[in-house]
Amino acid sequence: MDKTDIKILKTMSEHGTVSPNDINERTEIPKSTIYYRLNKLKDAGVIRSEIFDLDKQKAGFDITVISEVMAAFGEGYHEKVGEKLAEIEGVSHVYFMMGDTDFIVISHLLGRDKVEDLISEFEAIDEVERTSSKYIISTIKDGGDILENYELETLTEAHGEDSDARSNSAKQTNPSGSG
Repeated sequence: MDKTDIKILKTMSEHGTVSPNDINERTEIPKSTIYYRLNKLKDAGVIRSEIFDLDKQKAGFDITVISEVMAAFGEGYHEKVGEKLAEIEGVSHVYFMMGDTDFIVISHLLGRDKVEDLISEFEAIDEVERTSSKYIISTIKDGGDILENYELETLTEAHGEDSDARSNSAKQTNPSGSG
């Protein structure tokens, strides 16, 4: 990804648009470039689907539960247990962790009465030894889109825009690529 790709993605993130016309108006990147780059980003798997921003509470998912799950250690257990946790209805994120907790599981539930069902399903997994769950009282920040949390310059630097330019310059002065 280069600065143009990042600028397109950041604009999509900030303004919730996939319209090349809207992106063009906000960035002045030519529409043909935007179409080309969007297709390239989709082919590379960077963009997995069209932007879809769901208000969880308005859709009835008013309970968010964050659970720590400790499991019995064994060969490949992180994949086996992780997959079982991911299959549980309401679970949206499963993270395998370092430290005392094996997994962090984030679930969005359709009501308070579903919390007990969720915990029961965690504990029905043979390898799960213990769980500790908390539910969210109120959301201060729901940064569903990672790009919204970064400045354009930070993203560009992290993707080596400057180092890519130096690398391309070095290849032009030494086309063989050696020393």
